[in-house]
Amino acid sequence: MIRSFLDTRGTAAIEFAMTMPVFFMIIFGIIEGGILLWAQVGLQHGVEMAARCASVNTAVCGSASTTQTFAAQQTNGFNPPASTFTVSTPACGTLVAASYKYTFVSFYFGKPSVTLTARSCFPK
Repeated sequence: MIRSFLDTRGTAAIEFAMTMPVFFMIIFGIIEGGILLWAQVGLQHGVEMAARCASVNTAVCGSASTTQTFAAQQTNGFNPPASTFTVSTPACGTLVAASYKYTFVSFYFGKPSVTLTARSCFPK
């Protein structure tokens, strides 16, 4: 009976089985966080490029709809619809704003989401 308590064979497999779910949740959380930041940077890039285009290059971005389409094309990493972007002309110049609902890829907690926003105003 005492000998069975001293036998340490298989303890690595048991320890791995106990820590594996937490390890994989941390890894998938890091990956999801990276994808979320990538989407935010892409959205901000699209907004900045569209605001600049609407102020500088009116041949390409002359109307609000063409500016929205241009902003959607300039987002890096994903393809949001053009309706994600709004264009206005306040005192600062041409303002392009975006609001995008990002849904996480989740296996355990349903489908949580967060709204990403970006704004850029480029003077005329």
